[in-house]
Amino acid sequence: MRILVVEDEELLADAIAEGLRRETLAVDVVYDGDAALERLGVNDYDVLVLDRDLPLVHGDEVCRAVVAAGGETRVLMLTAAADVPDRVAGLALGADDYLVKPFAFVELVARVRALGRRARPAAPPKLERAGIALDPGRREVFRDGQFVALSRKEFAVLEELLRAGGAVVSTEQLLERAWDENIDPFTNVVRVTVMTLRRKLGSPQVVETVPGVGYQIP
Repeated sequence: MRILVVEDEELLADAIAEGLRRETLAVDVVYDGDAALERLGVNDYDVLVLDRDLPLVHGDEVCRAVVAAGGETRVLMLTAAADVPDRVAGLALGADDYLVKPFAFVELVARVRALGRRARPAAPPKLERAGIALDPGRREVFRDGQFVALSRKEFAVLEELLRAGGAVVSTEQLLERAWDENIDPFTNVVRVTVMTLRRKLGSPQVVETVPGVGYQIP
């Protein structure tokens, strides 16, 4: 899942982003509405965590632009205004959900994950294939009933491969879904991550390389 956090309070924005990254999510961060529109025009995001009161371009205008674009991005609007009319107005703009500051981070994560499920094709609560069972909510992986301890990126890569349902996932797709915009597109980080993932999953090998294309779990 790829997230864009737009919040003009930089410390809060960075804290949200770091917390979401610990949840194995790929997160980009900007601090004003103009930068948000620029990123949205370049990258595909599953969820936009959007502060309503933004400099340069107001959060309401960013929300309208997302809705007008007609994509799959879901909008979680953040605001300090707790009054019902303010919440109603935000939802009327096309926001999918609304969260009042201050908020509990666990609630933010739950709402982001719920919106992410709506942005992408429905998947079962647990992903299972080739003897592997992955639980996105608990962030647990088992192979043939044995627990497998994975790093955040290994978990994210495995989740994308399982979600593909046997189809090939390209290196570019894995970079987009499991990392953020700061990653070097020419890096070998995907190859290294897949290598360590294979080692941890054990034998027989289940993650196959499709030369010149990407990876799959057939």
